[in-house]
Amino acid sequence: MPDTFWSSDEFDERAHQLYNEGQYDEAIEVLREGLVIYPEAVELHVGMGYARLAREEYAWVRRAFTAALAFEPDHEDALAGMGEVLLKLGEGRQGLACFDRVLALGFGEDLDIVLQMGRALFRDGYLDPARRFFEVALKAHPESAEAAACVGYAAHRLSQEKESMHWLRRALEVDAEHSEARIYLANLLYDRGLSEEALAEFEKSDPGDHWDELGIWRVIELKKSIYRLPDDDPELRPWLVRLADLAGEADPTELLLAELEAAGPDGTGSRDPAQLELFGTLLSELQEMRKRARSGEVHRVTTPDGASFVGTWEEIVGCMRDADAAFAGRSIEAFIAGAAQRASQLTGIVIPATDAESFIRGSADAGLLHIVR
Repeated sequence: MPDTFWSSDEFDERAHQLYNEGQYDEAIEVLREGLVIYPEAVELHVGMGYARLAREEYAWVRRAFTAALAFEPDHEDALAGMGEVLLKLGEGRQGLACFDRVLALGFGEDLDIVLQMGRALFRDGYLDPARRFFEVALKAHPESAEAAACVGYAAHRLSQEKESMHWLRRALEVDAEHSEARIYLANLLYDRGLSEEALAEFEKSDPGDHWDELGIWRVIELKKSIYRLPDDDPELRPWLVRLADLAGEADPTELLLAELEAAGPDGTGSRDPAQLELFGTLLSELQEMRKRARSGEVHRVTTPDGASFVGTWEEIVGCMRDADAAFAGRSIEAFIAGAAQRASQLTGIVIPATDAESFIRGSADAGLLHIVR
């Protein structure tokens, strides 16, 4: 309890400060104290909802936003928060209705709240609605690099690669320093086999812009193959140092040797390609989103020789690897990388190697297997 008498706004301001510092427990304590004195303060209930949401305490989140909306049914932040927790609880239709209500109230030009809602939809796998909200933000703010980039991210997840690259490039036209969009674009170019274009984009980023190891390994691979640099070339050192920082290991040379040992026959590394989309604020949660959104999905694919595989995308790829003697004992990532290259050489079609689902769908598009469901 503060020594002096605080207003509800002061409790809210202090809680916001703690929230922004990542001190969620302390923020909740301040909000709890404030609500004892001001039980009808809508902003304190809203703050409690977002603090609980950060801790993934969804029942408490719903309770907090329900309380806020009981006092002010059209509070935009409460509606956005309620929509987000409803998505988490699997109530997608109701969650989307909350978001649409925010737009109906006239907040379509509020860039922050529209992007917040779009990101929530994106994280939980509602890709078409997510793109719609990103496009609402972009229409209201055509010079927003972040809105353009988000449209690009959603387009890629919807397998619309040309549109994705268009909007990522648009984001970079608006803001050449938008490192997340640039790294994302570079990875897309790499996956399409456009090595020199990919390296040109990667080289416009600094090692410190990277928060995921995949892009850095690709920079190293491309520099070595295109410029024919030796392992100990000084130009590689900043990237190896950044790898060491991210991996929490001290010796970048050991990191490089370990990667070479884990590489496939073609020299490509076995780092997790599913991390392609773990860039920036939006994408840092994508891996978790995929696990949540698809944990219950079961698929079946068949091959021309009559083999059938059933399970999640990852389980199917695991079974395909186990059935391929050339990859016995190798990681799933190594199998995807090697099999994608082998398939591309066979068909002339670039097979995505970013994750299990993209690999299977790309193989199906190339006529190498059939997705039954």
